[in-house]
Amino acid sequence: MTAEERKHRLETYLQEVEFASLEDLAKHVGSSVSTVRRDLTVLEAAGNLKRTHGGARIIAPKSDEFTFTSRDTHQLDAKEAIGRACAVLIQPNQSVIIDAGTTVYHVAKHLEDKSPQIVTNSLPVANLYSSAGRVELVLSGGVIYPRLGVLVGPLAVEAFSKIHADVAVMSAGGITLEGLTNSHGLLIDIQLAMMRAAAKVIFCLDHTKFGRRSVTPLCDLEPIDIIVTDSPAPTDLVEQLRAKGIEVVVAPAV
Repeated sequence: MTAEERKHRLETYLQEVEFASLEDLAKHVGSSVSTVRRDLTVLEAAGNLKRTHGGARIIAPKSDEFTFTSRDTHQLDAKEAIGRACAVLIQPNQSVIIDAGTTVYHVAKHLEDKSPQIVTNSLPVANLYSSAGRVELVLSGGVIYPRLGVLVGPLAVEAFSKIHADVAVMSAGGITLEGLTNSHGLLIDIQLAMMRAAAKVIFCLDHTKFGRRSVTPLCDLEPIDIIVTDSPAPTDLVEQLRAKGIEVVVAPAV
C-alpha cells in the first residue's frame, strides 16, 4: 500500500467512525502507530482532520449521525419508555454511573426522586443535574468532544478506574449473541472502565439495536446483568439472551 493509499483509507475510515484512536487506525491500515501518526500530521496540515490526544477526528463528517441532538430524536418514544422502566430498577440513594448514550439520558431524567449519586462523562446529563439539589453529581475529567456531548480520553478512563458504583447504566450501538458493539472506538475503553467499576451493569437498548453490529466490538455478553428494551424487540433474540442468564426487561409503551 502506498502512502497516498494509506492516507485515503485513514480518511475514509474516519468519515465512517468520525473518531478513532491511533491503535485502531494503525490496525485498520496494517501499519505501525508511528507511520499512522506521520500520515495524520499530513492530513491535519491539509485541513482534513484534527489530531487529538491519542487519536484523530474528522473535521467535516458526512452526516450528523453522531451528534447528541440528532441521535436523541431517533426512536424517541422507545427511549422514553426504556428510560422510565430502567429508572424503576434503581434504588434510592444508589451510586449510578451514566454513560453518554441518548437512551441513557432518558434514564437520567427520571432519577432525581431517587436522590442518587451520579457519575458521568455525559455533558447533557451533567447539564440536566447541574443545579439539582437532590442529586450529587460527579463529572469525569477528559477532553470535551462537543459533537457527542461527552468527555473522552485517558483522564476520563482514569476517573472511572478509581471509583466503585452500585450500578452502571449504559448504551451500545448493537447487540447480537456474540456481544455488544459501539460506533466510536474512543468510547470503548471508557465503557469498559465503567463496567469494571459497577456492581451491576444495565444496558438500555431500543429494538433497532437488536441483531445489529456496529463498528467496534465492546464486550461479550458475560458482563451484562440486565437489558432494558422496548416491546418491538425481536422475541427470539430476547429469549436467547434470557437463556444465557441475562434479565431482559421489556418496557411498556409510554
